[in-house]
Amino acid sequence: MTANLSRRVVILLALLASLAAGTIVAAQRFSSAMVAAATRFLDGLSADERRQAAFAFASDDRVRWHYVPNFRRNGLPIKAMSEPQRKLAHDLLRAGLSQRGYLTYNGIMELEKILRVVENGRMIRDWEAYVFSIFGTPSTTGTWGWRVEGHHVSLHFTMVEGAVAGSPSFAGANPAEVRSGPQRGQRLLAAQEDSARTLLMALDAAQRDTAIFDRRPPGDVVTGNRSEVDPLAPAGLKASAMTPAQRDLLMNVVESYTSIMADDIAAARLARVRGGGVEQVAFGWAGGVARGERHYYRVQGPTFLIEFDNTQGNGNHIHSVWRDFDGDFGRDLLREHVAASH
Repeated sequence: MTANLSRRVVILLALLASLAAGTIVAAQRFSSAMVAAATRFLDGLSADERRQAAFAFASDDRVRWHYVPNFRRNGLPIKAMSEPQRKLAHDLLRAGLSQRGYLTYNGIMELEKILRVVENGRMIRDWEAYVFSIFGTPSTTGTWGWRVEGHHVSLHFTMVEGAVAGSPSFAGANPAEVRSGPQRGQRLLAAQEDSARTLLMALDAAQRDTAIFDRRPPGDVVTGNRSEVDPLAPAGLKASAMTPAQRDLLMNVVESYTSIMADDIAAARLARVRGGGVEQVAFGWAGGVARGERHYYRVQGPTFLIEFDNTQGNGNHIHSVWRDFDGDFGRDLLREHVAASH
């Protein structure tokens, strides 16, 4: 090996080591920030409030979830918090999401105000009914988790020795497009809807016939609020049958979901997608094609499932969810931790 080549190898190895070290430091910083936010939130509660908000990590309630409004949720609702406590709760929410994700989920909560006006009191709509819960003791070396949940919001985070899982994660929007009032034109989940339709329209006729597996969309996400999910029946067009440009559009759909999460969670999701093989990811569509028509799509790979439906409210009411087949509620992290401990 020549001296120049040897130096290049040394420099390359040093660069790789530096990048790896930087990744580890960034992950440690992220997990520490989440622990700090959860600890500050708990420390800001009275003893009675803490009993309402905090649960054992092994609690069955940790994997009990839903996205409908009339579901009894355990935890501390925003309406029971003082203003300083609300700020701490929102700081915790920010810790698990990107800035775009925080604005999206905060906007979903605010839609309850619009629904109250549009429905003229026909249903109870409460933008302060969102509930925060902590499971276990926040720690960068232990096992714990937290969630925030309410109508159209269900976010779950599990931390095992500093590694963080962030699924299932559900986001809904009603109305999907605000059609009157000061917020007219607002579409909180536009990226999730538009990126999928862009991909569909970029397919040729034969590909589109394969991708559209049903002319009638289901009435909701098929997996509902199951605590565990298995892959759905194969449907749609695989990425292996797409052109490189179409595969890029498929990844735009995936990234419309990953990008709402904090950077470390988003990076881990994308790494899993790529590790499972992008060519194995399938895109399936059901229902109408034009914007405003009732429709549904799914993106399914070996490790994950995205479901999106816009079928209720005459095609103006979205449900969307990201599920990990092996990692919902941090099951993969917990299994690895147990295996390593033994």
